[in-house]
Amino acid sequence: MSTTTENVINHYINGVETPGTGTGTKPIYNPATGQVTAELRLADKADLDTTVAIARAAADTWGDISLAKRTAVLFKFRELVASHIEELAQLITAEHGKVLADAKGEIGRGLEVIEYACGIPTLLKGDYSDQVSTGIDVFSFREPLGVVAGITPFNFPVMVPLWMAPMAIATGNAFILKPSGNVPSAAMLLAELFKEAGLPDGVFQVLHGDRDTISGLLTHPDVDGISFVGSTPVAQHITEVATAHGKRVQALGGAKNHAIILPDADLDNAADHLAAAAFGSAGQRCMAISVAVAVGDAADLLVTKVKERALEIRVKDGTAPDADMGPVITPASKDFILKTVTEAEAAGATLVVDGRDLVVPGHEDGFWVGPTIIDHVKTEMAAYTEEIFGPVLVVVRVETLEEGIKLINANPYGNGTAIFTSSGAAARKFQRSVDVGMIGINVPLPVPVAYYSFGGWKASLFGDKHIYGPEGVSFYTRGKVITSRWPETHHASGASYNFPSN
Repeated sequence: MSTTTENVINHYINGVETPGTGTGTKPIYNPATGQVTAELRLADKADLDTTVAIARAAADTWGDISLAKRTAVLFKFRELVASHIEELAQLITAEHGKVLADAKGEIGRGLEVIEYACGIPTLLKGDYSDQVSTGIDVFSFREPLGVVAGITPFNFPVMVPLWMAPMAIATGNAFILKPSGNVPSAAMLLAELFKEAGLPDGVFQVLHGDRDTISGLLTHPDVDGISFVGSTPVAQHITEVATAHGKRVQALGGAKNHAIILPDADLDNAADHLAAAAFGSAGQRCMAISVAVAVGDAADLLVTKVKERALEIRVKDGTAPDADMGPVITPASKDFILKTVTEAEAAGATLVVDGRDLVVPGHEDGFWVGPTIIDHVKTEMAAYTEEIFGPVLVVVRVETLEEGIKLINANPYGNGTAIFTSSGAAARKFQRSVDVGMIGINVPLPVPVAYYSFGGWKASLFGDKHIYGPEGVSFYTRGKVITSRWPETHHASGASYNFPSN
């Protein structure tokens, strides 16, 4: 796709790109340059109604397609995505700003979910019980919901849609993707690849829009399910509205991920991984480590080592071959990050590394914030309570593992956490005690592989189902249980007026 201001990004409805009938548009920026690179078409109510109607008709037929044919499409789609990694990564970097290697990494994690979805014939196997009563058998199977919508965030333009769409489509649903308005182009390429893979028109569609479009998806009577990843306030709102309109919802919210570092840890290893987990993708990951909980004697040396690594990070345009970190997504994000850091310093925290005044030569208009480390942070400071979503690592000091666990459990979020230690006993105590959904032991970003499921606890998840993996299959389907009798005519015994029993 072109990256000129003449570029217009349309919707993808019923197998073709279309401008729709909506007249609203939104500028798309390259965060590294601050320049407008495209105009995004925004849907109106007529576009929404058209897209949902097409999805409903497509779901009615796609749900009857054999598992073998669905799998064939998914296998082909997997190969097409793999062969377009470079192009997809370029689109991600141009609109998100993350470095190309990081963009390719997110595509790789998306491919894992496609591969898992290719096993759908096994994943949808039901149960069968013979002769539960005389002449009666019971069996079960799962059917698709129908039409499901995915509302995805800016920080993973390919990975998160691929956490949803392949699972929904493999299980027989039609899927409407409403991507972030900051990063729309990769979604359009995914739509083209689905079509090339042989997916029938209308089974995967891309609809761009604003709050009105989201509200329309949440309340439309022909939308059966909503998958969402984003901030906690929005996740809670989506859950309340969509469930009130009879829809199944999985809504993944925000995070404030802590990593506990014990004195017995390999501090060089911990510092390496903390720097990568805090500053990779400019901290714009729901699994980023944003709080280092330094225990006892580990604190001073750990802060020194992480500082050394933060100062070595090369912050550049994400297309630069030697770039380690790119810009943040918008000027508003930058302003919020700078404000939060400034307030923490004024409240008495120690600014170990200050990234507020970073300038990238040749890209002075980009949305830049450098790696930032704030030590001696108190839990009442906004730097601790807010999801900063930027390249900021705050350090909270505690004296014991128990105190650190108590700190984590008191936090409203429960998405991901990690512990760095050489003690198996400490690691086991930690994993059994923290109220968090995803835990890493000497692993800073514990994103589960595709054959598990991704999801947090507390304010990080609304709804009872995690995303992709076995829980993804469960979310996008509903169970049926059949009780069957085939009596032989001469053995018919008549009906009973009593409640059925054995």
